[in-house]
Amino acid sequence: MPNIIYMNFSRWFCTFFLICTAIFMVSCSKLKYESIDGFTQGTTFHIVYSQPKKGVDMSSVIDSIFNHVDTTLSVYNKSSMISRINRGEDSIINQLFKDVFNRSYEIYKLSAGFFDVSAGPIFDLWGFGAKDRESVTREKLDSLFKLVGMDKFRIVGDTIYKDNWNGVLNFNAIAKGYTSDLVGYELERLGVENYLVEIGGEIRTKGLNPKGTLWKIGIDKPMDGNLIQGANIQQVIYMSNGALATSGNYRKFYEVEGVKYSHTIDPISGYPVKHSLLSATVFAPDVMTADAFATWFMVVGLEKAIEIVESMPEIEAFLIYSQGEEFAVYSSKGVNLGE
Repeated sequence: MPNIIYMNFSRWFCTFFLICTAIFMVSCSKLKYESIDGFTQGTTFHIVYSQPKKGVDMSSVIDSIFNHVDTTLSVYNKSSMISRINRGEDSIINQLFKDVFNRSYEIYKLSAGFFDVSAGPIFDLWGFGAKDRESVTREKLDSLFKLVGMDKFRIVGDTIYKDNWNGVLNFNAIAKGYTSDLVGYELERLGVENYLVEIGGEIRTKGLNPKGTLWKIGIDKPMDGNLIQGANIQQVIYMSNGALATSGNYRKFYEVEGVKYSHTIDPISGYPVKHSLLSATVFAPDVMTADAFATWFMVVGLEKAIEIVESMPEIEAFLIYSQGEEFAVYSSKGVNLGE
């Protein structure tokens, strides 16, 4: 197992996030960099880029992308395309919806169902969705399994069909990553040669940062009380042209009678996962893929995640897991730790 690093921190709380350095507008090597920050998809975003051709209103360009994603994929927007489809009020879809559905379905098949964007009803039952938590029984789970599984949905032309009218889709596990990709693609189309796009910790980079060096991504220490992004960095990762995303059990959980229930649900068993993997950073050719793989890894756990990484040359990973009373890190050989 390559690159194992042990860390003596509290084992029962893990805060994991990605933060970006060089966030201010500076000039370097005659290139002017600008930055845009704000909120989207229920989280923050941060974009740094070398200035493209004059006359481009980058804020408007980015707002247009965010609006298109929101009106298509947001389950929190009650009038969005996916919300109407989930309620059975519509079945006509656009290309953006097709792209995300098709890639989700590919990874659903590749993961043997461990990544499943149709598993929302199970999340709702456990209280990690849009509904209040219920008592969980085998009978309730079995009834929900009739709705779950991407093979119960299909696209023909511009129409999506559901085997069960009550079936729903939720692209939250992949939408932020895809949005980061869309922003990156548009920046490149406009001639931007250097950028970092970060949406809720899902990151796409190209070229160099304002200092003329590789982009630096910080990973927070997974320790109790480390709630502020960037306040306590464990590891810095260096990137140029790449994409990464993270998933982890560091914030969304609850305890009942001393038992901790994680928001990472195994869509095969229907129960929250119980294993040593605490957080996963995945590097892939695009952020959408990294986003989905990070979720997949958090479901299957450390050993299976490492097996997947070492069998797929296009995938790299930085995994934090518990080992006894300590934390340990697995880093695949393609991750640039700057050491």
